[in-house]
Amino acid sequence: MLNWRRDPGYEQRMLQHEQRMKRLKSEIEQIEKETEQLRRENAREKALSALIRQRCFPPESSSIPQPSIESDCGPFLR
Repeated sequence: MLNWRRDPGYEQRMLQHEQRMKRLKSEIEQIEKETEQLRRENAREKALSALIRQRCFPPESSSIPQPSIESDCGPFLR
């Protein structure tokens, strides 16, 4: 015959485990929501930055100096 005794703390440990799993699931869902919100905010900031660069620094404004128009005109007439 087996000497089997019921574990008196088993049910409580299982209940605590289930509560912890629910809490972790809730935390994961919250992190996923926050992550998605951050993705949207980052995308919006990138779009705004691109728009600002486009408006403030159009392609024709370059850091390379353009040749002077006077150098192409030849000698000045007086």
